[in-house]
Amino acid sequence: MFSRFKKPDGTEAKPVTAAGPRPAAPVASHVAAPVAAPKPALAVRPVAAPPSAEAVAADKEKKRKDRLMELKVELHKKLLESLNLAALEHATEANLKAEIADIASEALTEMSVALNKEDRATLNQELYDEVMGLGPLEPLLKDESVSDILVNGPHRIFVERGGKLTLTDITFKDERHLLRIIDKIVSAVGRRVDESNPYCDARLADGSRFNCMVPPVAVDGSLVSIRKFKKEKLGISDLVRFGAFTEEMAAYLQAAVSCRLNVIVSGGTGSGKTTTLNALSSFIDNTERVLTIEDTAELQLQQVHVGRMESRPANVEGKGAVTQRDCLRNALRMRPDRIIVGETRGEEVIDMLQAMNTGHDGSMTTIHANSARDGISRLENMVAMAGIEMPLKAVRSQIASAVNLIVQASRLQDGSRRMVSITEITGMEGEVISMQEIFRFERLGVEPNGKIIGRFNATGVRSHYSDRFRQWGYDLPASIYEPIV
Repeated sequence: MFSRFKKPDGTEAKPVTAAGPRPAAPVASHVAAPVAAPKPALAVRPVAAPPSAEAVAADKEKKRKDRLMELKVELHKKLLESLNLAALEHATEANLKAEIADIASEALTEMSVALNKEDRATLNQELYDEVMGLGPLEPLLKDESVSDILVNGPHRIFVERGGKLTLTDITFKDERHLLRIIDKIVSAVGRRVDESNPYCDARLADGSRFNCMVPPVAVDGSLVSIRKFKKEKLGISDLVRFGAFTEEMAAYLQAAVSCRLNVIVSGGTGSGKTTTLNALSSFIDNTERVLTIEDTAELQLQQVHVGRMESRPANVEGKGAVTQRDCLRNALRMRPDRIIVGETRGEEVIDMLQAMNTGHDGSMTTIHANSARDGISRLENMVAMAGIEMPLKAVRSQIASAVNLIVQASRLQDGSRRMVSITEITGMEGEVISMQEIFRFERLGVEPNGKIIGRFNATGVRSHYSDRFRQWGYDLPASIYEPIV
């Protein structure tokens, strides 16, 4: 049984000394033989310690998984031959699992393979995931504690839990297996990935963000990144409870969004920009018409009147592309009260600034930047990249009149996400954009376990928009601007 999984028997090689065989010294009859030196004592080789119980168990578990992987590959081929794939769309999960179990049981009997109950249940579930889901990735997608899934080739799959990356014991059979799952994902949204188009952005059925890059661009095997979609919508109160910012900062942000200040959420990759933008959108009144524009639809706005748009890449012939800038231009003709761009990274920044300056107050977007001042520089660079020749002072004047508030999000070394700065743009001083920081996160130290110790604090600067807040009915107490000494 399982003879094909056994390693072929081999004979043990006899140990050979480093010096090799010692030749016998010739003895001449007419020459007296010298006195033989005493033979050195033979060195006693240390006996290798037997493997520990943990090592034996780990090796046994690895062999069991390898055996199940081989069986799964063979049974998956038989399933594709036996199942009516056209009828799968109408089959219930229970019926399909029962059908897969029957086909697998019959195939195992033909192969003279016996499995215990646990292995059989595992095999049937993995076969179901291969047919209806995303194979080895399916259990990770169902795990609520996993926020990111990162695949570096078929044999190295990492996950992020609580801001920390860990290597899992889940693997694909080989590169072909991984490419088949990638093709299954991208074809579901009408896209393709191959040597001529080796990368792709897509969205899974549950809304999770998917990105892949395949060989020859990916050198050591296909690269996959999945940012999982949060089923529950995090509000401001949830972020306060998680320690992302304080209640005073939440009160200030509520006034800023409700009074229709133009807000930019800035931060690095994975710092929580989209989550922060979603939470800020909860302060938008339900009577306002909101249009969202994204490359991959991720925003979960909580208003009634929301129109969602998503850009589209070019087709095989290189035609039919719809950019964020195209969507933004059309959005301006759809009578929006606010426009929210998921991420501004290119020439659409021109139209975004124009929208903020021409009656669409309260618009919001995100950008990649390390600080509020860097965010302003990024906006200037994007305007230059758009190919529009404008004097630097004119560009800065446009930015200063369009953007009112920059919220800086950051992921700290311990994996926690914090709103590290809230900065207002107050206008121009000569050729420089003037800014003032209202709240900041102050780092005080690090605990032995690596956790960052810090506190949120006001800078003591009163908001430049206090009069506007008061006119809109948000008379914030002066105490929220007082720093903690």
